[in-house]
Amino acid sequence: MTDQHTQLAIIGGGPGGYAAAFLAADMGLSVALVEPDENPGGACLYRGCIPSKALLHVAKLIFEAREASAWGVRFAPPEIHLDRLRSWKSEVVIQLTNGLGQLVKQRKVNHIRAKAAFKDATTLALTGNDGEKDTLRFENAIVATGSTPVRVPGFDPGSKRVWYSKQALELQEIPKKLLVVGGGYIGLELGSVYAALGSDVTVAEMLPTLLPGVDRELVRYLKKQLSTIFSDILLETVALDPKEQKNGLKVTLRGKKEESKRLFDKVLVAVGRRPYSEALALENTAVRLDDKGFIQTDEQCRTHESTLFAIGDVAGDPMLAHKASYEARIAVEAIAGRNVVLEPASVPAVVFTDPEVAWTGLTEEQAKASGIEYSVTRFPWAASGRAATLGRNQGLTKLLVDPKTERILGAGIVGPGAGEMISETVLAIEMAANVTDLSLSVHPHPTLSETLKEAAEVFHGTATHIYRPVRKK
Repeated sequence: MTDQHTQLAIIGGGPGGYAAAFLAADMGLSVALVEPDENPGGACLYRGCIPSKALLHVAKLIFEAREASAWGVRFAPPEIHLDRLRSWKSEVVIQLTNGLGQLVKQRKVNHIRAKAAFKDATTLALTGNDGEKDTLRFENAIVATGSTPVRVPGFDPGSKRVWYSKQALELQEIPKKLLVVGGGYIGLELGSVYAALGSDVTVAEMLPTLLPGVDRELVRYLKKQLSTIFSDILLETVALDPKEQKNGLKVTLRGKKEESKRLFDKVLVAVGRRPYSEALALENTAVRLDDKGFIQTDEQCRTHESTLFAIGDVAGDPMLAHKASYEARIAVEAIAGRNVVLEPASVPAVVFTDPEVAWTGLTEEQAKASGIEYSVTRFPWAASGRAATLGRNQGLTKLLVDPKTERILGAGIVGPGAGEMISETVLAIEMAANVTDLSLSVHPHPTLSETLKEAAEVFHGTATHIYRPVRKK
């Protein structure tokens, strides 16, 4: 056993962990990054964000080829070469994670391939991939261990017919019939991929709407499109009592009004993720967890143990890679003694289905629940010239506005490219811009981003491509 020492220890090499390690190294701290994988990347790069988006790009291409027949261009049904598709997805992952490995070397970050557990508030017990034991002493540490899929009783992750997100992304086969348990973003994204590749996809969601917590108006547009690619979308339906058969997995689908038993080749369980805060021996420190297992932190990402910080999924919702990277900067700068606090005006979120759904700031539901006065202004993409040229006029750009100050409080977009467009409204909210600032900003024509400008103009009843009576002063 060896005894190592570092100024900053970081547990977890995902978008929060490696962002923290790189910034701390740039600021002159000695940094140890404890991560079992060969290179940083975490679940996002290896088993989540990146491989799923690579496959979603392929799905979008397939769907657009089908839609082209309405414009007079007809393609033959695609030939899916699964081995090549799988290797291409892996090549994307390898390219990005190898790049991060190079940055680790360039910044002289000490990458320790091991699992970590706290012995106390300044010491980690390390177990290497080879089983060897070490000790790492530190002045400060950042926990960035991320999250793991929520397991559903009865759906054994060891079964060959049961998938969680990791198994679905391995792309070992294209099942004829696929049940997706959960109508959140993971289930809808991966369900879209397999529907494009040829699977007959059924989605079962226990709540009354897809994407629970997302603006209902935006979800309606998405559900309409998904209904054309999924064979069934079952809301207020619970999947239970799976039974192994020779030719599949028979699952009971219990809805509000009826119950049925259906046979599927595979079942993808995607009911959410939970923080990975166990197995860290946090009981040996003063760190506190909430009732969901999230590590409690303050506005500088500091835990109840003064030497320990936590960022990303393990530190609370929203579970988003870019939120983890943002918190990484705050934590590192706080450790360096800078006067910083975690207070973003808005954190954007994107569902990379087709169409994409993106939002930031307040939603209508949140505004109502908080008693915040607001006005809504909408620009339907049916009035967008660019959307018409794409054959995708089923979209919407929506703004929530303070009726007194006219500041932008929130934004939601559903349509192709929504994830790219939402950043403009993030900046607007951060800069306390109002609808006039947005409407007077010249946008290029013809583009989908124009819908933001026109949504702002709708507030005053002056949008060129939609009529709304002028607001009375």
